[in-house]
Amino acid sequence: MEKPRRGEPLLWRQVETPEPFLTTERVGNEDLTYGGEIRMGDLNGDGQAEFLVYRSVDNAHDGGGMKPCFLGAFSMDGNVLWQVGAEGTQPCRPGPVAVYDLDGDGSAEVICFFHDPTVEAAPTSMANVVVQVRDGKTGEVKREARPEVLTSCEGQGPNWCHQRLLVANLRGTNRPSDFVVKLGRRIIALSADLDVLWTYESEWAEYGKCPAYIPAVGDIDGDGKDEVIGGYYLLDDDGQPLWEKQLAPHMDSVTITAWDDGHARAICSGGGHVMDAQGNAVTDLGEDVVPHGQEVRVARFLPEDDTPQMLIRYNAHTEQVLLANTAGEVVNRFSLNPTPNNTGMEVVYWDGPDAPARVCNGDGLWTPAVAASATLPGLPTPCGPHRSGWYHCIAADVCGDTREEVVLYNPWDRRIFIYTPAPLDADAYAGYHPGPRQYNPRLMD
Repeated sequence: MEKPRRGEPLLWRQVETPEPFLTTERVGNEDLTYGGEIRMGDLNGDGQAEFLVYRSVDNAHDGGGMKPCFLGAFSMDGNVLWQVGAEGTQPCRPGPVAVYDLDGDGSAEVICFFHDPTVEAAPTSMANVVVQVRDGKTGEVKREARPEVLTSCEGQGPNWCHQRLLVANLRGTNRPSDFVVKLGRRIIALSADLDVLWTYESEWAEYGKCPAYIPAVGDIDGDGKDEVIGGYYLLDDDGQPLWEKQLAPHMDSVTITAWDDGHARAICSGGGHVMDAQGNAVTDLGEDVVPHGQEVRVARFLPEDDTPQMLIRYNAHTEQVLLANTAGEVVNRFSLNPTPNNTGMEVVYWDGPDAPARVCNGDGLWTPAVAASATLPGLPTPCGPHRSGWYHCIAADVCGDTREEVVLYNPWDRRIFIYTPAPLDADAYAGYHPGPRQYNPRLMD
């Protein structure tokens, strides 16, 4: 057999969701057996990656996707660690569950919403939801709260079905120990003790003219505390707006990361905007170039340029992407492989942290500089409704040297596929060290 070329994708492991965690549901004309939505982290402190699967009382379109009712933790070998709750359905959209070591003891906690069946409430009401911190080793509840600012939320508008829970450092502590949750127009910040730190509510709610469906956190002003970017607003660590501007329409994807000369900036997909902490546009590609910025990802993709570039899916739910540099110049345009929803591209440091990054999109691993791709082998045909597919990607170093693996899953399936670049040197593995790319994964809807 021909020896794999360096960097060629190898299927390192296929992780089976444990049988006790599976459910079977009639979807259309087929019976689907699946686990649900996935998160990862070191749950038991053994230096290895573990997985968490969850389901909700209903799907996200009805509001129930933000009400988890089943959690199951399992190892890389598919062994059961613990489970709580029962039944549930596919959330349909990644929601309010995070795996992160809040107390710094080496094993992660599970931060999540959880359904309270003793309280009757409409699917779009949060009155029957509690927020919890659970022990990653056992699943036992360590802390629980039902703050009125959360339980009073009632779903409305196009932004309601998109929810996210993001770990953040809002108080300038030695390590992140806070988190923010996004529910429609409302942002709620909580401490590790589940005390409400602050809230914010955007005035914009119209489809195509509302803030990012999935906000992001990061320290843009260098004070050691995180800000929250929503594309049409930038919130300081205390929740006060640093700026509020309705920039270009379809502000679907945002992040805070280094851009020009190492300065942290707010990268906003709508119009290809790059904003500073004062609300000034550092880069603006314009709506003619980016009519509908569906996704944006930032990394160094070009080998001849040591500055970052942004890769934008610029024409809504299509395969069309462009690559732009810090000078605001479009340096490449090409079409990705299709995915069921034409979302899901994610940066992967496949060749190491100091090499140009690649981007995973569904079953393809792309080199944006030359618009070349490699197919990830061994993936079955996607199952499930139109939003299904192998496009939920988490990049992480879980099996070898400092090069990142691709952790890929379809929430309507029962397997997780992990791909590694050839050659694999298992002896170089120094343990799994979770970072923000795992505990705040940018899983697209």
